[in-house]
This record gives sequence, structure tokens and C-alpha cells, in this order.
Amino acid sequence: MARAASVLALLIAGCDTSSRIAAPPALSADRFGHPAIIVHAGGSIQAAIDAARPGAVIEIEPGTYAEGLHVDKPGLKLVGRRGRDGAGVVIENPANEEIGILVSSSADGFALVNVTVRGFEDDGVLLSAVDGFLLSGVSAVDNGEYGLFPVQSSHGVIERCIASGHEDTGIYVGQSHDVQIRHNIAFANVNGIEIENSSQVRAVANETYDNVAGILVVLLPGLIVKTSSDILVAGNRVHHNNHVNFAEPGEFESFVPSGSGILIVGADGARVEHNTVSGNQFVGIAVGSTLLLGALAGLPPEAFSDIEPNPDQVVIRNNRVTGNGTASPIPLLPAVDVLWDGSGVGDCWGRNRFITSFPDPLPACAR
Repeated sequence: MARAASVLALLIAGCDTSSRIAAPPALSADRFGHPAIIVHAGGSIQAAIDAARPGAVIEIEPGTYAEGLHVDKPGLKLVGRRGRDGAGVVIENPANEEIGILVSSSADGFALVNVTVRGFEDDGVLLSAVDGFLLSGVSAVDNGEYGLFPVQSSHGVIERCIASGHEDTGIYVGQSHDVQIRHNIAFANVNGIEIENSSQVRAVANETYDNVAGILVVLLPGLIVKTSSDILVAGNRVHHNNHVNFAEPGEFESFVPSGSGILIVGADGARVEHNTVSGNQFVGIAVGSTLLLGALAGLPPEAFSDIEPNPDQVVIRNNRVTGNGTASPIPLLPAVDVLWDGSGVGDCWGRNRFITSFPDPLPACAR
């Protein structure tokens, strides 16, 4: 599918791996041109979406809008306006809606800017097979399972967003490619940020805290996409992710160990660089096989026969990983700053600052 030029103009082609990455500028309606439709307080955003032509800019006045939305036209931009008193746009569950904003595959080039989505039963914002998207300045709060959830989507940016209070993941990129996750904050979720069965994803300069796990990069079985590769996790601050796991019992995420900073599970070609990881009670940075997570879930190895579950060619370099590893929730695995379960080939560690590791020493990078 063709990319939408108006959204792609906002994307950055590359990512610096330094923790001193400049934050992208906050966006406002005038960045997108003159709005075609203005939704006044008390009006209906969905009615504006239904009336809009493809590519239209819809500006939303401050206020609370009790409605779930469905976007199925290409190029729409929904831009919240902030009032003089600082009040913004809140989209909240009117009753029993499962999804706050559902963006379908016919809505390539979608942008959502400066809104809060809260209290929906399953997902705050779900993008399904969308090519070219922007989520900027979006807050997802207490939306059941997922806050911001692009799945099978591509060429997107998630920036300056806040996600909290989700039983699965605050910011979840699943079976997608070419996505940037930058300058976001995720807290009080099971997983703060999760990158699942995806490729060419860049998670840069985010902050995650008070989650069960801060950042999870994972390859899981049973999905359409069978690989996870070329993931960059750089310049993030990942600290004090010691929340009690409150996921639905029996779901995969319910077996993620509390006290985890950055977890690389089964993914190939991941790079973890220039992160500051501290105060996570189990582990700061861990690299392991999906089979280990499966073992925690009580699943046999044959349940993973459709994927290659071991992490290969993972590079952990130039991270500061200190003050982690005070208590292990997993028998036979120690609580340490840096952990590797011994699976995979070509994995290496270089120029990291840490006190404890397992094993000791870890395989060193060639340069």
C-alpha cells in the first residue's frame, strides 16, 4: 500500500543511539494545514469522521467526548486542541465499548494528535494493517488490555505519548515493521512497551517505570508473522519496574516476571544500546529463549514448533545497568543486572557498566 506523504513528512529517517536525542516538537493543528471540520465541545467526533473527505484535518475543541470511534478513510488527521486553561480532548467509554479508536486498513496515512483515550474495555487505540501512521501526544489510560496498539501495520511513529493502567501492554507494536517509538512514557502496565514478532522497529529515548516489565522484545508462536528481527532499543530510561503482575491469569503476559527492565526474548538481530536501567528487582537487561517464557507458562517445546525461539546476533552495548537484581521470582535464575540464559548464537556484550551478571563473564563483542 502507498504511504501517505503528509504523514511521512513527519517521520525521521534514522535514529541516533545516544540518550541525548532531541525530543520531536509538539504538534498542533496548524502543522497539518487548515482544518476542514471543527468539532465543537458537545458535538460528535464520529459524525465529523463520517462527513469528512479522505485526507481531511479534523480539529477537536477541548472537552470530554463519550463515544468510540471508527476511522475507515485514508489520510484523516484527528487533532485535539488545548484550551487556555490547559484542558484538552478526552475520548472516554460511553458504556461498554471495547475499543476507543479503531483504525482500519482502509485508513492509511492516519494521524491522531493531542487526545486522551480512557476507560475502554480492551484497547485505547487499535490500528489494524495501517500503512503510514502517526500517534503524537496521545494519552492512553486504563483501557483494559492495550493502550496504543498498531498490529500488522507499517511506516509509523508513536511519539510523546503516555500509556498507563493496562493489563497487557501500554504501547504494543505487534507483527509490524518500520515503526518508531520515541519519547514516550509508559507506567503502571504489565508491559510498558512491547515489540512482538516485528522488524525494523526503533524504541528510542522512552521512559518506562512501575510496570511488571519495562521493555519487552519478543518472538511468540501461533501468529502470522514468524520472525522478530532488526530491533533497536536505545537511549531509554528503564527504572523501578516492580509492579505486581495483574494480567489475566493464564495469558502469556501473566508469566512475565515482575522486576524486569529490558527483556529480549527469542528476537534476532536486536541491539540494546545507551540505555540507563536501574532499580528493577529481578533483572536489568536479560536475553533468553522464548522457550524459557514457555516453560514459565507450563507449555511444552512443541508448542513453539512454528518459530525458531532462540535469540541470535543480539548486541548489548554501552548501557548503564546498575542497582538491579535484588530478588529473583524464578527458581534457578539469579537476580542480577545482566542475564543470559545461554541460548542463541552470536550474542555479545560490550562496554556496559554493571555489577552483577549471569553468567560471569558474558560473551564479549569482537569490537
